[in-house]
This record gives sequence, C-alpha cells and structure tokens, in this order.
Amino acid sequence: MSHVLIVEDEKVLRMTFAQFLEDDGHEVHAAANFLEARRFLDEQDYDVVVTDIVLGGKTGIDLLGYIQDGQLACQVIMITGDPSVNTASEAVRLGAFDYVAKPVTGPQIKKVVRQALDKKLLAEERDHYAARIDKYRRDLETIFNSVNEGIITVDSEMRINHVNTAARKIFDIDGRELRDQTLEGLFPPDCEIARKSLEATASSHEPVKDTELTLDRGDQPARIVIVNTAPLVDPKGGFEGAVLVARDVTRIAALEEQLKGARQSHEIIGKSGKMRAIFDLIDDVAETDSTVLICGESGTGKELVAVALHQCSPRVDGPLVKVNCAALHEDLLESELFGHVKGAFTGAVKDRVGRFESADGGTIFLDEIGDISARLQLRLLRVLQEREFERVGDSTPIRADVRVVAATNQDLVKKIQAGEFRQDLYYRLNVVKIDVPPLRERREDIPLLVDHFCERLNALLKKNIEGLSPETMEVFMRYPWLGNIRELENCMERAFIVCRESHVLPRHLPAEILERNGGLAAGCLSGSAASGANIAKARILDILTQTDWNVAKSARQLGIARNTLYQKMKAFELSRPSGL
Repeated sequence: MSHVLIVEDEKVLRMTFAQFLEDDGHEVHAAANFLEARRFLDEQDYDVVVTDIVLGGKTGIDLLGYIQDGQLACQVIMITGDPSVNTASEAVRLGAFDYVAKPVTGPQIKKVVRQALDKKLLAEERDHYAARIDKYRRDLETIFNSVNEGIITVDSEMRINHVNTAARKIFDIDGRELRDQTLEGLFPPDCEIARKSLEATASSHEPVKDTELTLDRGDQPARIVIVNTAPLVDPKGGFEGAVLVARDVTRIAALEEQLKGARQSHEIIGKSGKMRAIFDLIDDVAETDSTVLICGESGTGKELVAVALHQCSPRVDGPLVKVNCAALHEDLLESELFGHVKGAFTGAVKDRVGRFESADGGTIFLDEIGDISARLQLRLLRVLQEREFERVGDSTPIRADVRVVAATNQDLVKKIQAGEFRQDLYYRLNVVKIDVPPLRERREDIPLLVDHFCERLNALLKKNIEGLSPETMEVFMRYPWLGNIRELENCMERAFIVCRESHVLPRHLPAEILERNGGLAAGCLSGSAASGANIAKARILDILTQTDWNVAKSARQLGIARNTLYQKMKAFELSRPSGL
C-alpha cells in the first residue's frame, strides 16, 4: 500500500482530496500547513506528497525544497489555483513531478497520483539496478585486482581499457592513469614481445598462446612469465578488443625442476619409492671411495647407476672405464684388466696398459662380475685388499687409485653356496649394495619412461608421434617386461618405426608383447576396440584389487588422473564388491 501526504490549508479541500485517494486504496495523511507537513515527513516515509502552492506563511515550493534537502524519496505534486502562475511551472522545473490546477476532480487527482507512483517505482527500480551494477562493477574491480595473473585489456583501437594490480607488478608499470592511453611505452624493453602478442591478436583476431618471457631486473632474481592473448568479441561476434593474461610461473618452474630432479638422476628415470631410495643412496655413496655392488636383472639400468655414481663423485674428472667381464675369455680378460708386458704370451708383441691402470684417479665398472673365473676372482681380491696388481708376465707391482663398482644379474649368494664364487671377494665387493628393481615392480615409472623414449625416438627418427594410445598404455602397464627397460625401449623403437598415426596403437607393437599380455593379444593385434577395452578393464580391476579399491593409489599405479579412473570405472561398471 502506498503512502500519500495531502498538504492543503483549506479543510474542505484537504478532506476531499484525502477521501478521493483513500477510495483509490492509498493510506492518506493530511496536513494543514508547512510545519505540520514537515512533522509528518520527519516521522515516516511517503511515496507521494500532494501540496498546494499557497500555504499561508510558507509555500509548496518551500516544502519541495525541504524534501529535496532531506533527500526524501517521494514524488511531489503541486496544486495551484492559477495554472498560468510562474510558481507552478517553476516547481516542476525544480523537481516536482507535476502540477494540477483547481478545481481538482477525483479522477484527475487519482490519475496524477498513480502516475507519480509509477515514476517513483521506476526510479526505485532504476536505483536498485544501478546499485547492483555498481556493486557488480566494484566486485569485478576487486576480483580483477586480487587475482595473481596480470590482466591488460585494450579496445579495438588498441587503447588501454584496464590494467590490474598484478600486471603493474609483473611488468613494472607505475601507478599513473592508463585508461585510453596507447600501448607505446607501457612495457619495459624486455617485455615488448607482450605488446607484439596483443597487436598480433588485434590484427588476426586470433589468440597467441604461451609466449614465455624471462624478466631479469638485475637486482632481483630472474622471473619467468607466460603470456597469453585472446580477442574480445561482442554478442554478435564482432571484434571489440583484446585481453592479455600474464602469469608469473617462476615458482612453478622451480618446482618442476625439483620434480624433474626427483624423477631423473643422470638419465635414471623414476618416481617410484624404490627409485627415489636409489637416488638417495647414490647421493650418499658417491662421495665415498667405497666399493659398490649393483644387483638387478638384465636391462634394469645397472650401468646407468654406475655412471651416476661416478658423475656424482669427486672422481668425476677422472676416467670411467667399463669392462664387460662376460664378453672375454679368462686369459684375455686378465690381460684386459691388468695389462701385459711384451712376450708374456703368444701375440704379446708389445707392452699393454690394463683397464685398472687406465682407470687411475677414476672409476672402473666391472659388469657381469659373477662370470669371472676362480683364478681371476683371486687376483681381483688382491687388488681390492692391497690396491696393487702386476701386469701379465711381470712381477713389478703397480699401484692405482681406482674406485671399483661391480654389477651382476646373478644371485652371488647362491653361487657362493655352489662353490662358484669366493665368499671373501663377495664381502669385498658388497661394501654397499644397490638393488635395482625390475620394471614390473615399479610400474608407476612406465609412463615416465614412455615419455622419455617418445621424446628421444621422435628426435632420432624425425617423427612427431604424440605418445601411446590409452589401449597401448594399458598393454604396457600389464606386460611383465622380463627384459625390463631395455625391452621397453626396443619395443617402442619398433613401434615408432611402423607407426604412421599420431599415437602408437596396439597393432604397432611386436606380436610377442601382445601374445604374452594375459592372452588378450588377438584383439589388440587386429585393432579390436572390444579386446582393448577388455585389457583396460582387466588391468584396472587388477590394480583396484591390489590397492583394496583405493582409487587415488590405483590411479597413481596406472599412471592416469583420478577423475579419469572414475570415468573408466563407470564405463566398465566397476564398483567395490559389497562386504569389502
């Protein structure tokens, strides 16, 4: 219900006007003069005030001024006995809604009050929406300036609309007003590529993505910033300007470097707990001269561990000499290791320096140490005990400062029990033991190794293959990899050679890989989507069962995102069995 105040010094008119408006559904109060009207206005709010211009000592103009000075939200209607008088039109000019000439009829006053109420309602709606828009603008301004990303917007004429606080900080822009300014001189010299990206977007109406800047301010640490630009369009798709978003990724880049270090150490790739333990052990042992025995199946990367030990040690500037003990006959191996003098045996036409002597000041890596003969085991034991040896055919001792790292894929304890390996030599070699796990025991490293080999094979074979299809990755995650990383690398090289698609598919894999992959190879070999799905489902179910249906842990072992695993579980209708 609307509230109306009638101000009229003639009682009969005052009561008549009040009756007209009450009949129209309004709540009406009536005042006889200016002072009484002011008391009503001070006590409550009114929607409309209907006042006579002539009020004795004061006028309706005075009342209008009082209402405006108090910023009261009501419409004022003037009643005048002479519509030609200047005060009536002046009242409208000063802000009154309208004026009505006497004599005033009921329909007339009802109509003008309704119109005044309509105007007041429109004004209230306008003010309401203006307040909401203002709040929305202030909220946007707050958000705009609170985000960490720097944001710069320009119009279609490449004049600046907005520059937020983060952008000023990233690009060292001072606090001057920039709206409607050009981009000239906005960016420091080492950030001009940001301006060019905006101009390129304005010219082509296409985004410019992931432009990297390195900002070096001399007295501050260098920062890495990624810049993206995109066009701004109106509802009809017309070009309105461009936006630049700059993100300081210095900390992220540093974290990525740390993560890369955690995943790769001197070409040894892995993020699994077992591999991280090996990285830590390499760091601890490398600084010493202790003999190291590296154990593990063929193809696990034992030689890479030996190389890492040398490169992380104080001996890094010395030689790293590698000897494959299984590749040479006993006599040749003895000469290879310790050297010989001229005439020591048939064919020894001159003196020769052995590998131990060549490794002086560095490291010697004895691969396949479990295959050396008993006689060579004894000679090697003396070298480790006394740090000296003689060339074949000579009795002069030679001393060499050499760190010994040995490796084997055999169980030396069993060989000792069988009488095939000296126990005292084993203890000399096994000062520090590093067990390199087979690939099947660190499956979470397979995606990392795949990415590494993809990058290397693309460069080697001059291809642009993006990686493995999900079905192929499922095959890789399920396959036992008895040949370990060497087998994985060879498999990928073969697949890259025959692959002509953007991703390696199961049909690109060697047949033996598919045939040994849980008996599900036929479908993969022929490219059957159904069999590929079977492999995926079986693999996911297997991992979920192993992890007691821990989705996060299962996703890590599968090398996929948790959301992706949830989607696959839904697609394959996999859910935790009741009672578990």
